[in-house]
Amino acid sequence: MPFIGPIIKQAISIKHMISSSDLDASKAQEEQLQSLLQKASDTAFGKYYGFDRILSSSNKISAFQKQVPIHHYEDIGKSWWEQQQKFSDITWPGKPSYFALSSGTTGKKSKRIPVTEDMLSAFRQVSISMVENLVNFDLPAEFFEKDILLLSSSANLEKRKDHLEGEISGINSSNIPSWFERFYKPGLEIAQMDDWEERVSYIAKEAPNWDVGAIAGIPPWVKMMLERIIKEHKLKNIHEIWPELQLYASGGVAFEPYRGAFNELMERPIHYTDTYLASEGFFAYTARPDTMNMKLALNHGIFYEFIPFDESSFDEMGNLKEDPTCLTIDQVEEDKEYALIVSTPAGAWRYMIGDLIKFADLSKHEIVLSGRTKYFLNVAGSQLSEEKINNGMGQLAEKLGININEYAVAAIKNGDGEIYHQWVLGTKDKTGDAQVVELLDEIFKNLNKNYKVARTKALKGVQVKVLHTDQIYNWLEKTKKKGGQIKMPKVMKEEKMKDLLAFVE
Repeated sequence: MPFIGPIIKQAISIKHMISSSDLDASKAQEEQLQSLLQKASDTAFGKYYGFDRILSSSNKISAFQKQVPIHHYEDIGKSWWEQQQKFSDITWPGKPSYFALSSGTTGKKSKRIPVTEDMLSAFRQVSISMVENLVNFDLPAEFFEKDILLLSSSANLEKRKDHLEGEISGINSSNIPSWFERFYKPGLEIAQMDDWEERVSYIAKEAPNWDVGAIAGIPPWVKMMLERIIKEHKLKNIHEIWPELQLYASGGVAFEPYRGAFNELMERPIHYTDTYLASEGFFAYTARPDTMNMKLALNHGIFYEFIPFDESSFDEMGNLKEDPTCLTIDQVEEDKEYALIVSTPAGAWRYMIGDLIKFADLSKHEIVLSGRTKYFLNVAGSQLSEEKINNGMGQLAEKLGININEYAVAAIKNGDGEIYHQWVLGTKDKTGDAQVVELLDEIFKNLNKNYKVARTKALKGVQVKVLHTDQIYNWLEKTKKKGGQIKMPKVMKEEKMKDLLAFVE
């Protein structure tokens, strides 16, 4: 109905006006921690670590940091969350209804992250805040009555013991609020299809029946979906079938390598935004136009800590040292890299996710993802972080005049024991391996002085394999990792790179 859009936009504008007063970030975070501690004080974890004593302290944050150690999945997952699958009140009141399976980009066995009803509520709160901030974009009232296409992992969750499990996007899709069902596409029936190709085929078939205004999902899979729709209906661009498409919400991987490819699928510019949604929580979203910075959700049930990613707290392999420096929101600085630590209403306590972030605009509490604590290459002293890899690939694509959508690097030893960087680049444009090697090597020498030094010592050379992007996606499919929330790792172990190279050969 044409009158619904203006009503929704007006309601959102009023709600945004009421809630957009200047936030006291420090106070908000103290309140989140206190609420978390109070709710979990009678759990086994709360009793073990003395949450009642922390709550009675005059400085609850300091007491919390002294009393509760930083946790990794290897300890809290095995010693606490496995028990939470069997018993109630372990790290959070009750038993979780869901466990989220990690994407497994490291090649290890999937982790099981608890997802409680309180955590699902936090997801919805952040989602609503993101929608409220759409008033900052120049969107017509009619946009707010259009369909929203969420390309998620399968919503067909697997029953295990007393809970359901699947990837977090699938869990969220199966918990769509009733008021949102009128806008949600592709609908639960299609979203529950396990087979990625079958799901996309049905989406392409149904596409003419929808009036999509916004799309959300991981870039490579959304791009493939849009390409399928355009091919299926013999279109020049996606706006021929969805003329009111005005916004795409990215997430999961860096969007910049895909921007050019997305632009080619559009008739006119649309708004590109970013989201930071992980199995452990929905942490941040783009709240204003013309930026991919993301506003940190500071008053939505999660308490954050930030560990400087430098030699004071991490060793050269990205491992956390003893007694690292842990900062709160009022202690961080702009443009410095931090490892993110979260405490959540799913019973994650001082949990190290492994992501690295930077504050791009501290006054607005806006962040960007800069990489992973373990996703950097330093086998030969090159110290290539994921951020530098992304920057280097952006420069390489620009100089070659092509779109490089997927890429990965590994340190590989030859028969003489010499170390090389083996790169795999995924593109649909034509270019030869040989012309890329020298240019790529020069770009990283200019980007990183440690890499330049390493090239005169232990790092003997660079090898590049340019592949059609579909070859990489076929390899992911072989490893059962096609579609949904699955991401191509930027830094691979030697054996995984060799498996990829053997597959494409």
